[in-house]
Amino acid sequence: MTAPTVAVIVVAAGAGTRLGASEPKAFVALAGVTVLERALTAVYAAARAAQVVVVVPKSHLDAARQLARGKAAVVAGAATRQGSVAAGLAVLEPGIRTVLVHDAARALTPAALFERVIDAVEATGNGIVPSLPVADTIKRVGSDATVLDTVDRDELVAVQTPQGFPRESLVSAYEAADAEYTDDAALYSAAGHTVEVVAGEQLAFKITTAWDLRRAEAVLQPSTRTGVGIDVHVYDDSQPLWLGGLFWPNEVGLAGHSDGDALCHAICDALLSATGLGDIGERFGTDDPRFAGAHGNVFIAETLALVTGAGYAVGNVSVQLVAQHPRVGPRRAELESHLTALVGAPVSVSATTSDGLGFTGRGDGIAAIATALVHRA
Repeated sequence: MTAPTVAVIVVAAGAGTRLGASEPKAFVALAGVTVLERALTAVYAAARAAQVVVVVPKSHLDAARQLARGKAAVVAGAATRQGSVAAGLAVLEPGIRTVLVHDAARALTPAALFERVIDAVEATGNGIVPSLPVADTIKRVGSDATVLDTVDRDELVAVQTPQGFPRESLVSAYEAADAEYTDDAALYSAAGHTVEVVAGEQLAFKITTAWDLRRAEAVLQPSTRTGVGIDVHVYDDSQPLWLGGLFWPNEVGLAGHSDGDALCHAICDALLSATGLGDIGERFGTDDPRFAGAHGNVFIAETLALVTGAGYAVGNVSVQLVAQHPRVGPRRAELESHLTALVGAPVSVSATTSDGLGFTGRGDGIAAIATALVHRA
């Protein structure tokens, strides 16, 4: 087995006094499972093999080793977060080139965010932090509670973890640090290195107070969610027809950046909608060369990775084709069997026409409408 080149340091050494619990925050129960276990679940689920280092209070080393299940090195932390990260850096394996630092308190962070940060570090050679836009209006306030001015929020983001860095640069930045910083990106920038942002995830919020813990528990409650996806493509007689992941010989194909498989694309949109993960254009845009000419099974596989990484399982999917041709009836059973295998859950397929109305009625193209049912895994 090839040795990993990526490491994830999970910082779980804080006392969590603002949470008001008798245990350190990482060892508080979150819907029946400790915060640390929740955080490690996403780390272990990431696609890339990684050395995992867990930094905990000295008093909880044995408990952490049990929770890590032999999949992570467990070391004692320090009095400060910065000291705890340094303790994690000290035990990295020689072959590690990329280091992610993650707060265990962001226990619901999807596995996909770890992969996004790793990819960005390796592509740019810079420090990478996930971020979300600031939605609230931000005011600067004086010591007497007087509003001084309004800060332009277009230049502001809220940053999260995991934060990723090239190992050598991060280690040297830690060795040179002569002050305490609020996060690793600030320390890295202070050493003269470049830090960039990538899109964060709403689920990567930090559990700091009792209210945050209740919010996380509410997210984890067994729940069912639905989503709707719609995709349209124009006919293109120079292209072969791929629909529902199947090749349709002697049929006019569909134009598109990929293979134009409207059925598969609508299914992906429905799954992303149900899990609050955006849409197919946002996740697999036409500016991404990886998906040029890609078949529907590729999009479904990528979508399922996002869905499961966010903690969901697919219940079932229903998709309807609106088109003059091809005729779905003769291949419905084959379509349903193939799509069910791709999605890993029952998929039903139906078809209709639009009685000569609109672009589908004129025979300009096709539309597909999908609904998906997902639930917490």
